Amino acid sequence: MRPTSDEATHRLAAPAVPRSTERPRGLALLKASHPMPAAAVTVLAALMGAAFGLDLASAATAVAAVGAGQLSIGWSNDRLDLGRDRAAGRRDKPLATGDARPGTVGTAACVALLVCVPLSLACGLLPGAVHLGCVAAGWTYNLWLKRTVLSWLPYAVAFGLLPAFLTTALPGRPWPPLWLTVAAALLGTSAHFANVLPDLEDDLAGGVRGLPQRVGRSGSVASAAVLALASCVVLTAGPTGRVSPAGAVLIGLTLALCLAAAAGPPALRRGRVPFVVVLAMAGLDAALLVLAGGPVT
Repeated sequence: MRPTSDEATHRLAAPAVPRSTERPRGLALLKASHPMPAAAVTVLAALMGAAFGLDLASAATAVAAVGAGQLSIGWSNDRLDLGRDRAAGRRDKPLATGDARPGTVGTAACVALLVCVPLSLACGLLPGAVHLGCVAAGWTYNLWLKRTVLSWLPYAVAFGLLPAFLTTALPGRPWPPLWLTVAAALLGTSAHFANVLPDLEDDLAGGVRGLPQRVGRSGSVASAAVLALASCVVLTAGPTGRVSPAGAVLIGLTLALCLAAAAGPPALRRGRVPFVVVLAMAGLDAALLVLAGGPVT
């Protein structure tokens, strides 16, 4: 889906920003890829692949596919947001500051996407199709759903399908159990609400009206925390249908983090503390997701 004519005009009309000479172009291009989220998802895929028992060659191919897909999503996000980021004066965006060239970032996004396709299909037709569905969800977010009440949906779909990409690359192409898919989808949706917290005000000023922007900072913090807690409960109880003593401790820890994020002092909730706390919850859930990934049938 292409941007609307109004958005295209806004981008073309955005004032040019002189390129800074302080940062090498290579580093600026890397920063424009959203390297931290891309690395986090890629590492999560690697750990899950090891937990599921993928052989080294299959795991390496799958991780490379995930990495390429994440880079394509990150670069396309910054390229599509160029006009809005310039208008907002975003100094943390290499394209907005002129440290990276729009053509270079756009080309990098397309090349990464083209590389992702054969790498995904090299894992097999079914797993390849599943992973390309994950990547398509990310691009759909960038192109359209980011600005709608359904902004959470691509995250739920992409994270929910990630375990399936890895399990269907195993001999016999097993599909993961439903509880694992649900837990991953809940974790992804939680990550969406947490991910927008640092930029929420800038997004609102730029006209981005995704679900987190509509419910506001307090609503986003609460949503991210509750979804992460729900993911933890599903991951803990899913394999056996009951919560073990160790699982109860993990749920209690996640609940404490949830309360700290959602019910902390107003001064803390306005800063980056909720974001960091929710990330800690997401990290705990990601570890549980990996540890729970042994039995996939």
